[in-house]
Amino acid sequence: MKLGTEEIAKYPFLSEAGTYLREKGFTLEQFGDEDFKPIIDLALSRIQIAAEGKIFNSDFSIKNLDIEVFSFLVAVILLKQSGMNTLIRRFSLAEARRAEKFLEKDLINAHTNEELAIKIIKDLFAMNVSKSDDYFVIPAPDYLTHAVNFHEQEWKLVNRLVHDGKVFLSAHETVRLIRKELDNFISSKIQSANIPSIPESFKKPIDTLLTLAKKFTVQIIETTEQPPCIKHALEILHKGENLPHSGRFMLATYLLNKGQTIEEIAPLFKNAPDYNEKITLYQLKHLAGNFGSGTKYACPSCEKLKSENLCYIIPECANIINPLQFGRKKISNA
Repeated sequence: MKLGTEEIAKYPFLSEAGTYLREKGFTLEQFGDEDFKPIIDLALSRIQIAAEGKIFNSDFSIKNLDIEVFSFLVAVILLKQSGMNTLIRRFSLAEARRAEKFLEKDLINAHTNEELAIKIIKDLFAMNVSKSDDYFVIPAPDYLTHAVNFHEQEWKLVNRLVHDGKVFLSAHETVRLIRKELDNFISSKIQSANIPSIPESFKKPIDTLLTLAKKFTVQIIETTEQPPCIKHALEILHKGENLPHSGRFMLATYLLNKGQTIEEIAPLFKNAPDYNEKITLYQLKHLAGNFGSGTKYACPSCEKLKSENLCYIIPECANIINPLQFGRKKISNA
């Protein structure tokens, strides 16, 4: 499908954008000319807007279409050269959200735009989409593959409209389904960009990005306070009561991942009604990865613990998805 300049400006992460640049006869060295300064300035602004958590507003007037396309490509170069992963992550997410808006509009529009949006989703993310009346239809296996990034109940397959092995979604739900993957796709484009050398004119904006990235430096302060699920498990053992296997697994993997040794953890289970020293040591060594493939077991997620009635949530548990995150506080300069 031949893309027009406006389509390339909407989706500049497509390979057609690089082809368009070459067809125009531009080289990286030319961006050092004063005439190209507006493109560098717009690229820098595009990154700064993304760093603030906002979405870049496009200007699709004819005279600005080339600048739109080239500003994205220059932004990729600046980010790659800066090496600032914080800015790369913010930029890729903002650009994914920007593209998401266009994809949703194009899906709703009939004929050419709808065809382009479906092609992008199919080609980039291997998700087969077809139109059926007012719905967009996706095979259930494709849906499950992409919905794995969502934990809200509304995205569970049992809560979707399903018929004959296919899931029916709105245009908004269809593009929302690939946001994380689009974010990762753009980020990988930046990380894998091969840039042999840059013009002198790029060095000042790169220095600006290095300064900007300092605003988003995050310190993590971690307390020694244990999460309530772990406290409860320890209390059960201390009383000599029976802690279910899932609770023992949680406690052992939590403490192992916190850096405690098998010798430090084993005595905690001595009061269990069915305590057996040899079995306990064997199981702890297995969880620590001392046998077989050497795989160290991870601590179960909070969602898993809730399903097993092992969660004793308190306000301090807000915004964590695993007990190992309990007590961590992020202090950011942003």
